[in-house]
Amino acid sequence: MGYPVAGSYDPAFYNDRLLLGLKGTMSEAELHIMRARLEQGRWNKAGRGELGFNLPRGYIRRPSGEIGLDPDERVRETIQLVFDVFERRGSVHGVMRYLTEHGIALPERIRSGPATGEVVWRRPHRGGIVNLLTNPAYAGAYAFGRRPPASPDARMHRRSVRQPSRDPEDWRVLLQGRWPAYISWETFEGNQRRLMANRSKHKGIPRGGPSLLAGLLYCGRCGSRMVTCYRINGRGLRYDCTHHQINYGAPRCQSLSGAALDALIADLLLVVLRPAAIEVSLAMAGDIELERTARHRQWALRLEQARYEAERAERQHNAAEPENRLVVRSLERRWEEALAAEERLREEHRRFLAREPIQLSPGDRDAIRRLSEDVPGLWHAETTTGAERKEIARLLLERVEITLRGDTENADVTCIWAGGRRSSHALVRSVRRTTQLARHAELLERIHALHREGRRPPAITRTLVAEGWRSAHGKPYRESGVRSLMTRLGLIPARLARPTAVVARDEGEFTPAEIAARLNMPEGTVYSWLYKGRLPARRAEAADRSLWLIRLTDIERLLRQRGPGGRLPSRQAS
Repeated sequence: MGYPVAGSYDPAFYNDRLLLGLKGTMSEAELHIMRARLEQGRWNKAGRGELGFNLPRGYIRRPSGEIGLDPDERVRETIQLVFDVFERRGSVHGVMRYLTEHGIALPERIRSGPATGEVVWRRPHRGGIVNLLTNPAYAGAYAFGRRPPASPDARMHRRSVRQPSRDPEDWRVLLQGRWPAYISWETFEGNQRRLMANRSKHKGIPRGGPSLLAGLLYCGRCGSRMVTCYRINGRGLRYDCTHHQINYGAPRCQSLSGAALDALIADLLLVVLRPAAIEVSLAMAGDIELERTARHRQWALRLEQARYEAERAERQHNAAEPENRLVVRSLERRWEEALAAEERLREEHRRFLAREPIQLSPGDRDAIRRLSEDVPGLWHAETTTGAERKEIARLLLERVEITLRGDTENADVTCIWAGGRRSSHALVRSVRRTTQLARHAELLERIHALHREGRRPPAITRTLVAEGWRSAHGKPYRESGVRSLMTRLGLIPARLARPTAVVARDEGEFTPAEIAARLNMPEGTVYSWLYKGRLPARRAEAADRSLWLIRLTDIERLLRQRGPGGRLPSRQAS
C-alpha cells in the first residue's frame, strides 16, 4: 500500500479527521471575516451617503450620479399635492380618498425591462401613500439603517418583517440636505408626529361620532384619559375613566353623561370663535380657491400629457413607410386610441369646469361671509359633521380635565387651551337619582314647608320652578315628578290607576302604575325597563284601551339584581 495522495484524507483515521475539522473551521472563519469586512465597508459607504438605493417616485439619478427632482412637471406637482393634502386632512385615509375622488393617479418610473425610465400612472393605494409620507428622502435626507437589527429568533423566520422606525434617533445613518427636497425637515417631523397620533392609543384623528371631547378629556382624579362610550346605537354618550379598573381591578374612577359637558365646551368654543369670524371667512375663501387651483393645475397637466401622447402617436405613424401595412395598421390604431383618450379627458374636463370654476363667484363669497357671521348656526347645522366639530376643538384645546364632586350633580372642569392658558368652570350634570343631588335634603325640607302651607302639587311645582330647583336630569320639575316625591315622603296618597275591565287578568299581574304604587318606585322606571326588554310583560285589551300587565314576581326578581348604584347588570349577548 502506497502513501496517500496530498490533499486526500481518510475519515477512518483519527489524524485525518482532526485535519479535516481544522480546515473546515478555518474556512468558516475566513468566510466570516470576509463577510464582516464587506458589511463594514457597506456601512462605511452608507456613512458617507454613497451607498446606492432605489430612488423613490419623484426623483431621478442623473448620468453624473447626482440625485435630482423628476424633470416631469406633472410628476413633481402630484408628489407635492400628496403632502399638501395630508397637511389639510391629517390622515392617510383622507389623502387616499381625496386622490380617488378627483381621479388623481400616482406616478412611478419603470426600473427594468425595455421601457426602463418611462413614467406610468397607477391607482393610488394606502401603502404607496404611507411610503411617501414616511420616507425621509422627500425632505432631502439620506437615511440608512432605519430598521432595527434582526434578533436571532427573527433570522430563523424568513417571513418576519421588521418595520422601519419613525424616530430619527434610532436610525444609524442620517445625513440631511443631500439633494433637493419636496418638504422641509420640520414638516417631515410634524408629519411623523401626526401619523403616530392617528394610532388607536394616541389622541387620534377626529372621527364621526357625536362626542366632542374624544381624545381630549382626562380624569381630574387620576390623570388618565377618559374613554368615550355610546350606550344605544351611537346615542347615550358617556365618558368613563376605566384605566385603574381595567389594569388593576380597582373600582371605576368616575363616569358621567357627556351631553352637559359637551354643551358647556361648545359654548366656550363659540365664545372664542366669534371675534375671529371675519378672519375665518377670508381664510376659508382663500383655502377653497387654493385647493381649486391645485385641482385645476392637475387637470391642465393631464390634458398636456394626453396631447403629447396623441402627437407622439401621430409622429410615429407619419414616420413609418406607407407600404409596410403591418406596422402602419398598428401605429394607426395606437394613434386613434390616443386621440379617443384625449377626447374623453377633454369631455371630463369640461364637466369639471362647469361643476367647479377656479374662481369663487360673488354669491359663493357672500355665502361664506354670512356663514362666518352666524358661527352658532354653522356649528349646530346638520351639514356640520362631528369630525369637523372635533377638529375645531382640537385646534383650540390641548386637554380638558373634569373632577366630579362625590356622587352629586356638580363637577369642576378645567380647560387647557392652545398656548397654555387655563380656565376653570362649574358643570351641573344629570344624575340617576334625586338622592344624588347636593341639595337633596334642602329640597325635601322645602317641599315639606310648602305642603304645610296647604299647597297642592301643581302649586308646589310652580314654586319650585320659579325658585330654580332642578331635577336629577338637570331640568325644571314637572308635576308628575313632584307628585312622585311627595308620595314617597308620605305627604299625599299614591294615585291609583282608574278601574279598568281587563279580560283574563291572572293572579299576581298588575299595571305599571299599580306596580309603581305598590313598590313605591317611579312609574317611569317601570316603563323604561319594559321598553328596553328587561321586564317581561304582556298586552291585554280593556274596555276602552289596551294595558301592559306585569307579574309582580318578575319585577321583584329584577329589583334584587340591581347593584349598589341602582344599576341593572348588563345583558350578555346570546
